[in-house]
Amino acid sequence: MFDRQASEIDKLRQELSELQSLSRDQARTMSPSFYTSDDFTALENEHVFRKEWICLGHVGEIPNPGDFFTTELAGEQLLISRGKDDAVHVLSNVCRHRGNMVETASSGNRRSFVCQYHAWTYDTDGQLKTAPLMKTAKNFDSKTCRLPNLPSEVWNNFIFVNLGGEAEPLAPQLKTLDGLLKNYHNDERNLLFNDEAVWNTNWKNLTENFMEGYHIFATHPKTLQPMTPTQLCKKVPGEERWSAYLSYYDAAYPPRGPFHEDMTEDEQNHTVMFNIFPSFVVAVAANYTLYLCLRPAGADKVAIRWGISGFKSDPNDPEVVDYIDLCKAFNGEDREKLETLQKGQNSRFYHHGPLAPDDLEGTIWDFLHYMGRTLGADRDLG
Repeated sequence: MFDRQASEIDKLRQELSELQSLSRDQARTMSPSFYTSDDFTALENEHVFRKEWICLGHVGEIPNPGDFFTTELAGEQLLISRGKDDAVHVLSNVCRHRGNMVETASSGNRRSFVCQYHAWTYDTDGQLKTAPLMKTAKNFDSKTCRLPNLPSEVWNNFIFVNLGGEAEPLAPQLKTLDGLLKNYHNDERNLLFNDEAVWNTNWKNLTENFMEGYHIFATHPKTLQPMTPTQLCKKVPGEERWSAYLSYYDAAYPPRGPFHEDMTEDEQNHTVMFNIFPSFVVAVAANYTLYLCLRPAGADKVAIRWGISGFKSDPNDPEVVDYIDLCKAFNGEDREKLETLQKGQNSRFYHHGPLAPDDLEGTIWDFLHYMGRTLGADRDLG
């Protein structure tokens, strides 16, 4: 069994390396087991999601001191809080006593975090406050006891964590992308909606789907094609940490204002679609930002934390509600296609297929190159 597992992983890693040597004219998809293998998903968790910068959510989820939300990443229970000092903290949500979860609610506001097992209590920055009946314990120092505060960065209002603690700082790697987004002023947009879901498809299927405009005309003929048609997609040069394309609006479609005064006429007429590798996919339009934080929930499941931000501040504004409903509609269309795709990828009669031209699926090629740089056979995974 071990030899079979090792062989499957080795074959996929070798295939990723071989893809690096292909020209763009030879660009193709990966073999189906890239999306269906439990063993390869375990490898991704260990060497991608534990080592890279992963987006957990939006700062708008924790606007006030004491606000928090909880999540999971690569088997780690995480507690994201706004401290009394107004700083964002990404904490291990595991008590220092016996290893139980400290906070079990999905979100809320606390003056302190109390483990319900033995009532050990932590401040909003993770420092231990009280440990009942532990004053006489010889091998315990409350002053040095705290929940691990994991390396994190806030970029454009999005919270990133690096579980391994060894990744290079994220922001400097996104300077070119910052230039592309500058006039959209994403940092000034208010969180208007957020939700969680689990779809029955591999995380890479959803990542690739979000990042290509080729499927729009067939999958979204009524929701997106009239507004951002497949034929008007234009890829922009990406970098090692990200890939992007511009989704231009049909000239017959009404303007998508209000526009920030800094936006050029060209910027007013397209959405920037980008992926910060591995799994943070975002659409920054003239008026709204749609984002999806993705993580594996198994080889055939993806956990999604997604939301919408914009210049408006009232989530109940009719225009905001209409946009949220639109996003839910095309997300539902994507989910249907991706869940049947996952079933199809179990076939022994499919091996791989050619990718469409650069403006339509060049971002998938960028993503596969990223996966090759990260997990290819020529990489020493230690």
